[in-house]
Amino acid sequence: MPAYFIYYRLRPETAEAARAGVNTIFAAVRAATGVSGRLLTKRGEAQLWMEIYEPVAVTETFERTLQQAVDQVGFDRLLAPGSVRKLECFVD
Repeated sequence: MPAYFIYYRLRPETAEAARAGVNTIFAAVRAATGVSGRLLTKRGEAQLWMEIYEPVAVTETFERTLQQAVDQVGFDRLLAPGSVRKLECFVD
């Protein structure tokens, strides 16, 4: 089944708001799709974050729900200048 990895760089001053935003995104995705997310930060680079969602059974619904949650939170305002949420999907 597909697994999604989304990574991005935050502005340092937005870490607290970003964590709250990610928790809101996780809750919305879980409620709509049953998929739980988890959050990692890069060792030695605390502003580089990665969200992981797996397994994802219905990719279209998941992607739509995720994007709606990200938009609702206004997450892009928390990103470092020039950074975007980079979404990658892997299958086994």
